[in-house]
Amino acid sequence: MSATTVQVPFFSGRRSAARERDAVEARVRGWLEGGEDPLAELAARLSALTGSRHVVPVGSASDALIVLLRAAGVGPGDEVVVPAYTFFASASSVIHVGAEPVFVDVEPETYAIDPEAATRAFTRATKAIMPVHLFTQMADLPRICAAAREHDVLVLEDSAEAIGMRLGSQHAGTFGLGGVLSFFPTKTLAAIGDAGAVMTDDDALAERARLLASRGVTRDGDHLEIGYDTRCDQLQAAVLLCRLDRLDADVVRRAEIAARYDARLGELAPHVSVPTLRPSDPPSTYVYYVYSIECDRRDDLVAHLDRRGVGTETYYPWPLTEQPCLRGRPGIRFDVPVAQRLSQRAVGLPMYPDLSDEDVEHVCDAIADFYETS
Repeated sequence: MSATTVQVPFFSGRRSAARERDAVEARVRGWLEGGEDPLAELAARLSALTGSRHVVPVGSASDALIVLLRAAGVGPGDEVVVPAYTFFASASSVIHVGAEPVFVDVEPETYAIDPEAATRAFTRATKAIMPVHLFTQMADLPRICAAAREHDVLVLEDSAEAIGMRLGSQHAGTFGLGGVLSFFPTKTLAAIGDAGAVMTDDDALAERARLLASRGVTRDGDHLEIGYDTRCDQLQAAVLLCRLDRLDADVVRRAEIAARYDARLGELAPHVSVPTLRPSDPPSTYVYYVYSIECDRRDDLVAHLDRRGVGTETYYPWPLTEQPCLRGRPGIRFDVPVAQRLSQRAVGLPMYPDLSDEDVEHVCDAIADFYETS
């Protein structure tokens, strides 16, 4: 088979989905016939996995961020410090609750919010800081939480990508007042549609999150809040329960793929930089949700890989400070040179358990050919 006919999509879960079909169908049928509600079982299993006392499944991680912010009391007149290099929902969720995102730079190794830059951004209006655990490893939560305590600022974690990531024995999303999880179809633990969850140890926050996620109405029919209709459905819950059974194996497979990428692409320095895992004390558990490289002539490489049948994803083409709908907002008041550099050099490669070793070698061959012949 010639190189041009090999197809390695950026993401595909078809092989896994085919294996799970019967198990998912059995769970859904059991619920329809009066068995246990998959949503209740999902919340309990996620609680056991993460160590969070409360897990509230919702319709998406973007909704989870909005619910978390509102349940934590963030609203008009408040500022929330967020990284300039992250998914758009980290900022839009803040705006949706009437608060103002304040953008600061990220660290060059972890791509997570820079604790020193974040601390400099604190003002009397700062209600919360939202660290984002991006791609593979957690933000520097010990420093972030210490600074937040000193300045009486809430820590609300955008841990959407971070299932399985831990610092020591503590799971991402459990260091501050609350966190979120995403189960978007490309995620490490993935639904077949959209789904997410709010996590917290705080009883009052969990109660309000459940209320907000269910239109603000109690079981007695009393509308206590102007809430949202953002509930995870039983089908997605059934899928997630089946995939929880193989989550550990999937994480191991992702690490194997990353090691193969590291070995091959590490030979292409300085044109290509592979991910740097920062050591921590206690040791961190890393999970490769995205395998992101930094590279010379990023856009030309992306076009070359497309011609070779390799899918990629540009994470992220612009810092949030340069997004058209955010330009001119008062929260854009700091320089973000690391975020700007990453937006010009970073690209995500295929990374999912269904990838074969031959798929990974094809991706690496195509990248090596680009730099050897151009």
